Amino acid sequence: MYDYISGSISEINPAKVVIDNHGIGYDIQISIQTYDRLRDEKEAKLFIWHLVREDEEALFGFFDKEERRIFTLLIGVSGIGPNIARVMLSSLSADEIKTAVSSGDVGKIKGVKGIGLKTAQKIIIELRDKIAKSAADGEIPGFSGTSLQRSEAVTALITLGFAKQAAEKAIDAILKKEPECSLEQMIRKALKML
Repeated sequence: MYDYISGSISEINPAKVVIDNHGIGYDIQISIQTYDRLRDEKEAKLFIWHLVREDEEALFGFFDKEERRIFTLLIGVSGIGPNIARVMLSSLSADEIKTAVSSGDVGKIKGVKGIGLKTAQKIIIELRDKIAKSAADGEIPGFSGTSLQRSEAVTALITLGFAKQAAEKAIDAILKKEPECSLEQMIRKALKML
């Protein structure tokens, strides 16, 4: 829905920034990595990930697309929500996360507050191949528009009352057959399947 929001910084702290864009103040949750790069600035352009749930709506902002891409990769791991992913990106840089995952450094990931041994192992198992392949290809898979659309489609289905696991299974089945499927087509096809 949103790719980025730019404007003047009206308020900032290590957890959030308020960006004034033409008289509208956007309250955007950020990582400490992004805070460090913004704290002395008067203007900002943040790349956005928009969370929409039945009882919650939030904007997560990232200084660059790479940080947002790592965030979307992390939230693709079952059991990792946006807040844990943001804590990870506050504790470790995007490059440190990629290095820890590709090298299997469980201790480094487990060192993040809120991440236990099993969760750290799950992150490594689920993301190692994606990170290794991305290093070979020169990009990180799952960072295309398709992965963002997948996330948005799953969120939309959850908002409509479907279970997360069922929504993910339906969307993944659709993307396997039609990788170039648009967001609207994904949701329509998933509704027929569910």
